[in-house]
Amino acid sequence: GAPTDQRTDVWSFGVVLFEMLAGRRPFSGSSPAHTLARILERDPPWEALPADMPQSVIGLLQGCLTRDADTRLRHIAEAAAVLERVVPHRADSSEIPPGGQAAPEEPPSTASLQRLEQEIRFCTASDGVRIAYATVGSGPVIVKAANWLNHLEYDWGSPVWRHVFRELARDNMLVRYDERGNGLSDRDVEDLSFGAFVRDLETVVDAAGHERFALFGISQGASVSIAYSVAHPERVSHLVLLGGYALGRSRRSPEAAEQADAMRTLMRLGWGQDNDQFRQLFTSSMIPGATREQMQWFNDLQRMTASAATAVRLRSAFDGIDVSELLGRVRVPTLVLHARGDAAVPFEQGRMLASRIPGARFCTLESQNHLLLEGEPAWARFLMEFKRFLGT
Repeated sequence: GAPTDQRTDVWSFGVVLFEMLAGRRPFSGSSPAHTLARILERDPPWEALPADMPQSVIGLLQGCLTRDADTRLRHIAEAAAVLERVVPHRADSSEIPPGGQAAPEEPPSTASLQRLEQEIRFCTASDGVRIAYATVGSGPVIVKAANWLNHLEYDWGSPVWRHVFRELARDNMLVRYDERGNGLSDRDVEDLSFGAFVRDLETVVDAAGHERFALFGISQGASVSIAYSVAHPERVSHLVLLGGYALGRSRRSPEAAEQADAMRTLMRLGWGQDNDQFRQLFTSSMIPGATREQMQWFNDLQRMTASAATAVRLRSAFDGIDVSELLGRVRVPTLVLHARGDAAVPFEQGRMLASRIPGARFCTLESQNHLLLEGEPAWARFLMEFKRFLGT
């Protein structure tokens, strides 16, 4: 009974495109009522798509077929723009040699992406702590705020992070850094406060020499990015927040605070040790949909980034974050993305960010992973929304 708009046509287009690519309908049932129930209750069978389907096309399909009309593509022209970037253009007759066929377009520069080499440098924060940062790629600048468990060298080729860095550096210069206390940055540090995390971001962007950039924050990196954007709005062209929160675990509710205390106790006892039960518990909360290789890598990361004592101190600092009073003061274009089934940061935290940041756009990702993994539809959807927001 509700009036329809262009998003209804977008959904219909997605149904037709899925059937063309997969050779089957995204939703089918024994009767119209059964089919309608499938639409309301189930996701399309993404596994039916060809294995070599470009991630941008998978993201396009997910943007068309999401049940949430508010996060669906708003206009069919947005779908056309994605397809035009993927499908080679039809050659003009003047481009076709006599008696021959048009030469196929060069594929995306995958080889050049694989040859990308990051450059690692160090800068010094105001309290003397040395912060390691890396740059890679060329073009408009994206600065990724540090999130927990980073290691510039170890992350670079990892099965959990490499697709993120590859895609962000495809058309841009990517700047990222290791948080104080872990990775290649100084580990034995006195100040592990939220204010120090924000000052480290200020130090890195000043050292890298970029006056204006897009700022990307994941998890507690989103909170740091919010604080930086409020303090330096003239330097942030776009703000993108993924799996972020305004309130740390200890600030959300008595039950959440109790759970946070319990996790810190487990970390104190099991962090960095050859303790499969603890490591699997922690990893499963971050990437429950991971492969065995991805889980093993994340397990090993714990021992490579920080000591048990530092990890507990970092976790305590993150649990105590509260940037809720800053949300209404954000004055830069903002995109908030959050996985509906995020096992590490509740979906409601993402909704809080989007509802309180003036003009922010919210996008729901259909995933249980806190860190989006290569190959899952949510990663393709994220990438499409991210690039569309930045205009790349």
